[in-house]
Amino acid sequence: MKKISILFFAGLLLGTVSCKESEFAEAYPNPAKISESTVEKQFTGVLYSNREYVLPGYTHYFTTLRLSLNPYTQAIGRLNQSGLYVPGSAGVENVWYSYYDMMAQYRELQKIYASRPADQQADRKIFMLAAAVYVYDHTQRLVDVHGAIPFTQAGMLSTNGGEYEKSTAKFDTAESIYAFMLDDLKRIATELNGITLNAGYQKSFQTQDFINKGDITAWKRYTNSLRLRMLNRVSDVESMKARSNSEIAEILGIAATYPIVETNAQNIQINVFDINTDINSKGFQAGLASDGWYGNTAGKAMIDNMNANNDPRLPILFEPGAKAAGKYFGIDPLATEAVQTAQFNNGLVAIYNRYTTSNNQFFPGVIINAAQMNLIKAEYYLRTGNDALAKTAYETGITQSVEFYNKILSLTNATGITGSTIPTPATAASVTAYLAGDGVSWSKATTNAQKLSLIATQKWLHYNVVQPYENWADLRRLDMPVLSFLTDNANNQTLPPVKWTIPGNEITYNTANYEAVRATDKLTTKLFWDVK
Repeated sequence: MKKISILFFAGLLLGTVSCKESEFAEAYPNPAKISESTVEKQFTGVLYSNREYVLPGYTHYFTTLRLSLNPYTQAIGRLNQSGLYVPGSAGVENVWYSYYDMMAQYRELQKIYASRPADQQADRKIFMLAAAVYVYDHTQRLVDVHGAIPFTQAGMLSTNGGEYEKSTAKFDTAESIYAFMLDDLKRIATELNGITLNAGYQKSFQTQDFINKGDITAWKRYTNSLRLRMLNRVSDVESMKARSNSEIAEILGIAATYPIVETNAQNIQINVFDINTDINSKGFQAGLASDGWYGNTAGKAMIDNMNANNDPRLPILFEPGAKAAGKYFGIDPLATEAVQTAQFNNGLVAIYNRYTTSNNQFFPGVIINAAQMNLIKAEYYLRTGNDALAKTAYETGITQSVEFYNKILSLTNATGITGSTIPTPATAASVTAYLAGDGVSWSKATTNAQKLSLIATQKWLHYNVVQPYENWADLRRLDMPVLSFLTDNANNQTLPPVKWTIPGNEITYNTANYEAVRATDKLTTKLFWDVK
């Protein structure tokens, strides 16, 4: 039976999902063998339930990203086939189901927590705060592709004692969801600054938390970095401009109170320690690099930019086509399908480097990283007239991006890839030269528009296929870098969409509530923050 947001069959009866990472395998038993969950175990169930949409896996990359976000950002080059600009229904549904499976776990966590006496709630408060941050992170991601979604009333079937009619969920507007989460994240940031754990619950939190290993400072950084990301997203929305500027100023101005991710050592991600556990990236190879499916083929715009500017990330992120004589070429989005196919069949198209990406089974589940934060800071400082700080944040973000991909390369267990050799890490000297180049240098850009274009381009290069949701969101919000697409005159959707539509199953089973958003549920309806 299909999973839909108003029912949440998966996980509700069990109340938790098994997680088998070695560090907490014993503490987190198979839910099929237990009759009652706990706050601690249910917290892990929230994190675990959508792990395959954080760690790079087959279903996400093959059915969803290959056919929608990655070609829409030209992080990959794909053939110009009719219908390319209509997101595949299976891929969209998979992301929807994954989110609402996680939401089911979260509602069950809230239910279990509410049933505990006050003293037990106080001891376990950290689990609720951390779970909320994680859920809000993924809620923003879903809102940014769909717009209005069921949120405040979603997942209440178990809480409502199985009453179906009482549990149908209204659609909340994207703007109201953002406002709610920004309010609550600010509250959580304050609570985290005052929280203390006794030794027993500190150990329990370390055991159950496979993202930050119970590090409360890391959860503070996650919380405030998420706030920064969301506040920057709405920085051009008239009704939220003042809030965006004032709260970003507060976060960046009082680092001791509102720490964010500043260095790669502080990155928020799911690290893979043992590929023989459920926490692994073994599905990345088939998801990104299945032969002949154009999931890892380079796009011309990205390759041309990296070639022109001697980008030190180029050989780390890409490898030349098998017959390209060591040169990097991407698929031209304006060429005919026949020309594109010939280019690919002749072995000329570069692909994502298999040592760094697809064949690297230790590739982390990327959530928030330092390069991302510094590029957001650069945008904020530019917007508020502080050119010196904008330049520093911009150059720091680029440097950290190179270091980020060097680090991922160092984790690889890929061996024996035919026709390819493991790339050499980028050097500090190559980064220095890159920063001084005409197409990258901050000082050589003479207007704020040119500098914003530099920031947007570096976000695009850094995100590529690794942070596809961030990539598509910023591309739509900034309209930079400017990308060209061939018009699909054989389809009603002639160019890439600006959002996804609601999956068919949700429409079928939540019809009455869907009627409130039906009129705006179109591929051409912009998100509220997409105002340029």
